[in-house]
Amino acid sequence: MVGPEGEQVGIVSIGEALRLAQDSELDLVEVAPMARPPVAKLMDYGKFKYESAQKAREARRNQALTVIKEMRLRLKIDPHDYETKKGHVERFLKGGDKVKITVMFRGREQSRPEMGYRLLQRLAADVSELGVVESNPKQDGRNMVMVIAPHKGAQTAQEKRRPKNEQAEEQAPSA
Repeated sequence: MVGPEGEQVGIVSIGEALRLAQDSELDLVEVAPMARPPVAKLMDYGKFKYESAQKAREARRNQALTVIKEMRLRLKIDPHDYETKKGHVERFLKGGDKVKITVMFRGREQSRPEMGYRLLQRLAADVSELGVVESNPKQDGRNMVMVIAPHKGAQTAQEKRRPKNEQAEEQAPSA
């Protein structure tokens, strides 16, 4: 048995442990039922449940959501359109989101997959300072797909989307 301050009480009978719990106005909680002998602890069970729920809530709040944005290109893309699409990809990567880039082939373009591969490589090279290629270009029917992920140092999209007052609370010194 473990006492309320975390000190070892030793091996105690169940009746004795229940009496100690009643005397100290705490609950007797079985912590490790599979151990030999089973380990029990004197604690306030309501407080324990509340703190574990708080920890779980905090863990869920800090969990990062993976968002994948998609950008579709055509093989015969105009230079200005390419620059516009590249700007969108850069904005997504700066926001901390992954970007799935799809090159769509039509008709006879399907017989020239190397041109799509070159277009994807060019885009990857243009945004290399913001992101890294996560999956190399793959032919998928009439489309060729590649995924670019932001560098680890980029601010995550979830942090950007959180309200400003939450971010200020974290930065403010607690007294």
